[in-house]
Amino acid sequence: MRSYYIAGNWKMHKTVSESVQLAQELKDKLSGSKEKIMIAPAFTALDAVSKVLKGSNILLGAQNMGPEEQGAHTGEVSVLMLKDIGVKVVILGHSERRHTYLETDALINKKVRLALAHDMEVILCVGETLAEREAGMLESVVSTQLKEGLAGVGVDALSKVTIAYEPVWAIGTGKTATPEDADAVHAYCRSVIRGLYGEEAAKNVVIQYGGSVKPDNAASLMAKPNIDGALVGGASLDAKTFVPIVQFRS
Repeated sequence: MRSYYIAGNWKMHKTVSESVQLAQELKDKLSGSKEKIMIAPAFTALDAVSKVLKGSNILLGAQNMGPEEQGAHTGEVSVLMLKDIGVKVVILGHSERRHTYLETDALINKKVRLALAHDMEVILCVGETLAEREAGMLESVVSTQLKEGLAGVGVDALSKVTIAYEPVWAIGTGKTATPEDADAVHAYCRSVIRGLYGEEAAKNVVIQYGGSVKPDNAASLMAKPNIDGALVGGASLDAKTFVPIVQFRS
């Protein structure tokens, strides 16, 4: 039985003190939530936020990580460093990493396998640009990102992977795929997982929707049979908008 999973990606926002303040507010307001919750502050705030979240029902996530455990990799943050400060989840393959920083499926896969080898949970992001959608490439793009992103990941390790479908054209634009459109792509993602891992794995994999999720559209998205949660960007930066998304069932 899949459960709903709501994650907040704070991107390059908030100082350490601002992050601590928001994390404390979310901890207080979401303490009774039945949903799985994660927040991913900036790297600089992870240690301080980890202390705030200790003992709470909110998981600490990182927005990215380096592809190696350690070494001469200037500017990277390793899985060992993240684990050391209490990070449990890492977001990999986000569209901004793919399109702005030109991360390839092969690089993302290396990070996925490294995170899983260290018993971290992974949110693997997939999604098409508007040009790709209009060119009829949606399924081929998403299929390739899934297959190459999960290469070498066994069925047992898949239980620690969440898929996040985020149409690139809907991120930070205010545009949102209709619940019907989003659910159709989620169903397609599930069919790709079925082909790779079998029916049971496809039934159990959690697939989030990401792309301008807000309090006023969260419930209609979650009502769809293949949408199991949300990867929230801008609306996760304020408790007034993130809390109602997590509490979409109330």
